[in-house]
Amino acid sequence: MKILTILIMTFIVLKTNCQANTNHHLYPLILIPGAGGNQLEARLTSKYKSTSFLCNKWYPIKKDSEGWFRIWFDPTVLLAPFTKCFNQRMMLYYQKELDDYCNAPGVDSRIAHFGSIKSLLYLDPNLPKITAYMEPLVNALQELGYRDGDNLFGAPYDFRYGLAAEGHPSHVGSKFLKDLKGLIESASNSNGGKPVILVSHSLGGLYVHQLLCRNPKSWIQKYIKHFIALSTPWGGTVEQMVTFASGNTLGVPLVNPLLVREEQRSSESNMWLLPSPKVFSNQTPLVITPNVAYSAHDIPKFLEDIGFPQGVLPYTLRIFPMVENFTLPHHMPPITCIVGCGCKTPETLFYGDAEFDKSPEIVYGDGDGTVNMVSLLALEANWDNKSTRQSLKVTKLRGVSHTGILKDEIAVEKIVEEISCINSENAAHVSLVSKA
Repeated sequence: MKILTILIMTFIVLKTNCQANTNHHLYPLILIPGAGGNQLEARLTSKYKSTSFLCNKWYPIKKDSEGWFRIWFDPTVLLAPFTKCFNQRMMLYYQKELDDYCNAPGVDSRIAHFGSIKSLLYLDPNLPKITAYMEPLVNALQELGYRDGDNLFGAPYDFRYGLAAEGHPSHVGSKFLKDLKGLIESASNSNGGKPVILVSHSLGGLYVHQLLCRNPKSWIQKYIKHFIALSTPWGGTVEQMVTFASGNTLGVPLVNPLLVREEQRSSESNMWLLPSPKVFSNQTPLVITPNVAYSAHDIPKFLEDIGFPQGVLPYTLRIFPMVENFTLPHHMPPITCIVGCGCKTPETLFYGDAEFDKSPEIVYGDGDGTVNMVSLLALEANWDNKSTRQSLKVTKLRGVSHTGILKDEIAVEKIVEEISCINSENAAHVSLVSKA
């Protein structure tokens, strides 16, 4: 009886103090970034055809011995002549005969440091102070005892690509899911078989959701301890309609949005992030012109009317069936959603003269400044605890923006607290075993 009392008291102490020292009992953790948080490299081949002198093969001058150079993030994108060059090289092309996307002719691309958190710290390591991305969060995780390549890993990806509905190929996106699954298994095996904590930001959460939907219960129970989703746009964003209609500089100064609009329209993942008709009501107009109002259920017509008819086929064949089938398998692991709120977020766009080359007037609503509240909370709205038999926790942080969630002191503290609590369960289990 005395031993049982000690065990219970030990468990209570660990559960009520999530900041307990659990350095030796940490679950391995993998960070999956959002779209713009990935570093992308490119290389030009003999098939590359320049459209201008400045965008010739000599640019940029700085390349490695095999011709690879940084394409995202590269600060020269701020200069108009090089913005056009960036647009040309970042373009994706939908090949109807293959029903899949590919790079621009003559452009190879790759992600550096898969498996490591090195490429997730900054958008550009040469400008660490002004392009910090996951560095504040990683620093906090290191204080808990996490170490890169030991029990802390990163899963960057080519953020231009996405996934497609069942029956449609998505070579690049599917390869990322395969690589992520392999990384999860490797991280678990190298840490004594402990299951993995997945921490995603933004688009990364949609990839994790698809990974969970596409794998069996037995695999998830063996390898996934917990999924922490930060700022996940479960149902897309209204802001994405601005991106397709008028271009979006994402807050980068000096850039003409029309110079990057073509590239942004070509992005498979951007199409994935258009407002989902499963989440946004057909009674809610998102874009309004003098003659037409478009809801999330009118995306094909919207794409036609903004002058992007080539986007209709891939949207209707590949994207719509996938977002329309937004479901939660019965074998989901425990999930924690941490989201910002109370930030002005585009909710309705007014194009007074139906001129989509101009920026719209915007009516704002609640969200994290990028993702609307209805999208941030879509997982909770679709959660059925009885069928999933797992827990869902949602934490709202007022005044914390979409990317600020990775830097804001209170937000980082909340994320680390959640991770500490998950790890304290492991410490409690180890304590119980040793006391017995």
